[in-house]
Amino acid sequence: MGPKILTVDDSKTIRLIVARAFKSFACEIFEAADGVEGLTAAQRERPDIIILDLTMPIMDGVEMLTKLKADPELRSIPLVMLTAESGRENVLRIAKLGVRDYLIKPFKEESIVERVGRIIDLKAKSELITRTKRFDDPLQVLVVDDKPAIIEQIQAALSSTPWKVQGVAQPGQAVDSCSQVLPDIALVSLSLPEGAGFILFQMLRANVRTKGIPIVALSVKTANDEQARAQQLGFNGVVTKPIDFDDVQLKITRALNLDTSHKYFEFRDGVLVLMLPANFSQAVANDITTHLRHKVCEAVDSGTNRVVIDMSPLKSADVTLIKLGISVIQLCVELDIRYNMIGSEAVSSECKNYEETKDWQFTSSFAEALAALNGKTLSMA
Repeated sequence: MGPKILTVDDSKTIRLIVARAFKSFACEIFEAADGVEGLTAAQRERPDIIILDLTMPIMDGVEMLTKLKADPELRSIPLVMLTAESGRENVLRIAKLGVRDYLIKPFKEESIVERVGRIIDLKAKSELITRTKRFDDPLQVLVVDDKPAIIEQIQAALSSTPWKVQGVAQPGQAVDSCSQVLPDIALVSLSLPEGAGFILFQMLRANVRTKGIPIVALSVKTANDEQARAQQLGFNGVVTKPIDFDDVQLKITRALNLDTSHKYFEFRDGVLVLMLPANFSQAVANDITTHLRHKVCEAVDSGTNRVVIDMSPLKSADVTLIKLGISVIQLCVELDIRYNMIGSEAVSSECKNYEETKDWQFTSSFAEALAALNGKTLSMA
């Protein structure tokens, strides 16, 4: 998978042009027909860039942009605005909205590729000859911060992974470290003296060897100006201080586009098992949804027609779980796949409190689920 591109335009023709323009590139294209759909898609997919139409029904581009900028999780997403008006006043108005670029309709496919390519790294599918990295691969993480406590916190945050964290205090040391062992990703403090963090970013981007390394900024939560500058320069994300352990892993996973599907999906006795972790959350649900269709279709292609949803680690059910369960079941029905669920009596009871899920059937173990899928009753002998 490559970068995610979200097109928000009420014109199906424009959305088709955009999809066709990026067909030969390693990227994922998502579409929405208005601002309301666009916000939902942005929250679900966390795109790397949004191509946003200015004039749309229900919610126009300006209103959607305003809501994006008000959301801490979405405001850093760069936008290219599409407009049918080419007048100077309209262009100035668009520029003041905080978008990265704009394009006048009608436009050629080459134009949108060129504009988007200025902002995100586009690679032709033919260039991708290396395996997609997995979350459990041994990665090299370089942290550049003059506060030893921050380096220690990040090392603690990543201690549950096989990743190796190398911490240095000065940009010069970072450059030397990169020349010896090229990191998979760098986390650079923006509070280094005299803007050294920004200078290091430019040095790494200017070097042929290091220009492709994703760089995530480290910033005090309230330092909005330096975070905005980092986003404009093209940092691959921002981790705020105090350090949140989950956020560090999430930002690195997104910046490197790591495959996390192994955390949730596995084949067991000819059955595709979706395993929900004890720390199930909206972020986990989003991660699972990213891989869901691909993994289920992959299973079908390999001859599997049975899915087990294992909720046994969960102690309770909530709306997020219900929505994910409905999505999985709808996909199974669409592909004519048999499914079953594993869960405690408490989770089963809570799930069935919802109208959409009152017919869900639960078993207490994988053996029982497998027997049910085979149309049998597990013998207690």
